[in-house]
Amino acid sequence: MNFWDTLVFITVGAPFVGFLINGLFGRKLGKFAGWLATLMLLISAITGGYLAYSTLFGGLTLDRDIYLWIAAGDLKIPVGYILDPLTGVMLFVVTFVSLWIHMYSIGYMAEDEGYWRYFSYLNMFVFFMLLLVLGNNFALTFVGWEGVGLASYLLIGFWYYRDAPRQAGMKAFVVNRIGDAGFLLGMFLIFALFGTLKYSEVSQAVINNVENLNFFIGLAGLLFFIAATGKSAQIPLYVWLPDAMEGPTPVSALIHAATMVTAGVYLVSRISFIYSLSDAPVLFGVPSSMLVSYIGALTAFFAATMALVNNDIKRILAFSTISQLGYMFAAAGMFSYSAGIFHLYTHAFFKALLFLAAGSVMHAMHDVLDIQRMGGLRKKLPFTALFMGIGGLALAGIPPFAGFFSKDEILIAVEKQPFLFWLLVITAFLTAFYMFRMFFMVFFGKPRDTHLYEHAHESPAVMLIPMGILALGSILAGFVGLGGEKSLWSALLHDTFTLPEHFHLSHSSLPMISGIIAGFSGVILAYIMYVLAPNIPVVMAKVFKPVYIILYRRYWVDEIYEFIFVKTLYAINKWILYLLIDRIIIDGTVNALAWISYAFGAVFRKLQTGSVRTYALWLVFGFLILIGILTL
Repeated sequence: MNFWDTLVFITVGAPFVGFLINGLFGRKLGKFAGWLATLMLLISAITGGYLAYSTLFGGLTLDRDIYLWIAAGDLKIPVGYILDPLTGVMLFVVTFVSLWIHMYSIGYMAEDEGYWRYFSYLNMFVFFMLLLVLGNNFALTFVGWEGVGLASYLLIGFWYYRDAPRQAGMKAFVVNRIGDAGFLLGMFLIFALFGTLKYSEVSQAVINNVENLNFFIGLAGLLFFIAATGKSAQIPLYVWLPDAMEGPTPVSALIHAATMVTAGVYLVSRISFIYSLSDAPVLFGVPSSMLVSYIGALTAFFAATMALVNNDIKRILAFSTISQLGYMFAAAGMFSYSAGIFHLYTHAFFKALLFLAAGSVMHAMHDVLDIQRMGGLRKKLPFTALFMGIGGLALAGIPPFAGFFSKDEILIAVEKQPFLFWLLVITAFLTAFYMFRMFFMVFFGKPRDTHLYEHAHESPAVMLIPMGILALGSILAGFVGLGGEKSLWSALLHDTFTLPEHFHLSHSSLPMISGIIAGFSGVILAYIMYVLAPNIPVVMAKVFKPVYIILYRRYWVDEIYEFIFVKTLYAINKWILYLLIDRIIIDGTVNALAWISYAFGAVFRKLQTGSVRTYALWLVFGFLILIGILTL
């Protein structure tokens, strides 16, 4: 085991050790369980940070197999890791952001009965995410992919004794199984085409065979994107993420900022060679890359509209995450993978910050989520208000906050497609509006629930310090993108992704100007409607009541899915599989055989008289019949 093997082993192994210790002995460790889990993340962040620095600034690229994991005929799958700038970015994001979420959780979950179990699951979540981003082949990535799904199921349904968290965890689990089927089919197709699952070997095989296997390579891209729509909550598999808010708030921060939902964006970027090289139409007459962009942009807009009228502080942020992930996919589908990953990187800071700030509000308001019951809290929670304001400005794309730089890069990436460009500009306006609608309703105006307001208090230092660190990142993280194609970010990820020939970005100033105008307009309109003239939203809700109801009911998508998939499948199972096939055909056949046997038995048992003379008579009768048959 060389030096890099050791660092990778420690980075991945530390949270796994924390998971095992807390899982086995956490009940006896008491409050130390939280500090132990955080210590394991600190170790992972240090070693992972060094690996990230080495790949991004030291020129380290390494694709190494440790040992052969599966060998069955032509199928050979190693356990190995890949270190390159993309891995470096993900290592930094996952370990650094997760570290502060762990620390925050020590204060947030202090009184919870399942304290030790929570930190065991949290460490397990990070372990599987690190396995996902470090794996050098599809199979190992899939192990991490399934692992984060398991961890999310356990953490979303952490309070399993309540109906809502239990059902939300099950919903996340089932919906993601649909996406995971796409991953498996894509992986099988890749192996059938090229006989390998290693990224480096598949990449070279795609380059060599794209002309002959163009359609099948594009089909593989479509299948992997189906998987990404599950993990990263895009149309049509986004429905699990809003309900995932039933879990503890730090879990929401971890899922949305550093782990699970970023996995789909990472996967699409990791296999950029598929989307960039295959231009075969695979669905609706368009290539898989264009599907990625259009689904991403439509999801961004669609989710933003649902956030406009939502009153649940966590669900507003959940819809925001769905929308921002759509931005990332829109850029990736236009081959600007670096812009998508750049937004993933900046988004990790401000979205983690926003969720932790929301948790701080809930901590002060006795777990109340309804922003209609809040108001004026900036006086009671000055630091939380400051941190949420910083996160909101970054999300809204207001310069010079981090989200401005990465969102600008995405608008540049899609400028050549007017529909996508203006849809995302409109979404940027909606994002700024709904974010500051929430901010002003929570922290400005008069308290709407005086009892809750009077008992509100600022969070302890163990919760404020992580928010402060993430707030600093939300301010400064975007400056690595200053300068566009000549920026430090472009230099760090140079040649990391496979791009089509003649690929180039626009040098127009329209994206930046449009993004700035959209962001400021949204903030100003929210200020007018919810601070200066708070009666306007009430009037608008009445005037545009049909639109308001549609948005508030989330377009009835859950109800439609319930009818089409749940009730219809239940009816099919009940009337066809259960009643017709199981009860009538299968049970009927078995019961018919039983009745036939019973009928024969009922007839022939009368022959059993117990009389020797009767038996002798039947013996003679049978003998005569046998002679008759033989003489014919």
